[in-house]
Amino acid sequence: MSIIAWLVVGLVAGWIASMVVNRRGEGLIMDIVLGVIGAFVGGFIFSALGHGGVTGINIYSIFVAAVGAIVLLLIVHAFLGRRGAL
Repeated sequence: MSIIAWLVVGLVAGWIASMVVNRRGEGLIMDIVLGVIGAFVGGFIFSALGHGGVTGINIYSIFVAAVGAIVLLLIVHAFLGRRGAL
């Protein structure tokens, strides 16, 4: 996947995760970073469950990245609390 594809998937997945967990976006850059890291986390989780990871710009990849970003945000909030997180 190209850098542009990672950024697009990261932005959409990070924004979705921010809306689910925080009820607001984290900002453009943080949503991209959250989504890209979430893509790795989601890919690891889905691979462990026997499914594929992020494969390109498609709904499945955005779903995998969003799940990973949600898990990542929940972990960050658990350790830093709601106020101190991202």
